[in-house]
Amino acid sequence: MQRYQITRHFYNSRRHLKVHYGMEFILFSLFNRFNIFLFLSKKLILRKAYFMALKAEDLEDQSKYRQILKVPYDELINFVIDYLRRKSGLMVLFWSICIIFTGIVINVRINISGYFPFINIVSHSLLGLIIFPILLIPIHEFMHVIPFWFTGARKIRIGMDLKQYLFYVTAHRHVSNSDHFRFIALTPFLIISVCLLVLIFFLPGLWKWSLSILLFVHTTMCAGDFAMLNFFWINRKKKIYTWDDADEKAAYFYEEL
Repeated sequence: MQRYQITRHFYNSRRHLKVHYGMEFILFSLFNRFNIFLFLSKKLILRKAYFMALKAEDLEDQSKYRQILKVPYDELINFVIDYLRRKSGLMVLFWSICIIFTGIVINVRINISGYFPFINIVSHSLLGLIIFPILLIPIHEFMHVIPFWFTGARKIRIGMDLKQYLFYVTAHRHVSNSDHFRFIALTPFLIISVCLLVLIFFLPGLWKWSLSILLFVHTTMCAGDFAMLNFFWINRKKKIYTWDDADEKAAYFYEEL
């Protein structure tokens, strides 16, 4: 037992020195991006009155707005797959993040090899692949609710479609533009990713393994958010507004003429 503890201590020390500078650089970069995101979010909140002034009924004025897309909730998965496949700088960024987080998983797995019993590695793998992601779903969705609330939405609903393996948050007849939507869509991804990277950096051994898996899995869980963001990115030269009819279960997208 004493020999195992000494070996484990040596592993932790060696591994910590090995990944310290790489993880420090990743954390520094993400914290900088997160601070910029918070700054932009504050600007959005200051413009809250503008967002609240525009109502869904206003978009029916065909002299000012034109409906360009309607997405029923039961067709959301097709919309998500379509816009994940469309090439753009945003999609390059998203898939690059997935590759980087996959690299973190592989690096941690290599470093724990031979230091922990195989059964413990399997149990932490299940935590990262299944248990933690399921527990994270309500937290992720609640982090969509908060920016919705800050930007004036009140009729906020949380739903799921198990046939499409989708969970979603919607604000009934609440109008959002592209800046507004970015704030809502990116909040869970940025906050949860930064928190997980901090935990991976500081927690010992097998917890690094399970949480690095969770980091990757959660990023894939954000694919729907990035697909929606890609729609706005591809149409960035247009002034796009969107609102959801939660009763009808459909999302509408309008272009300002």
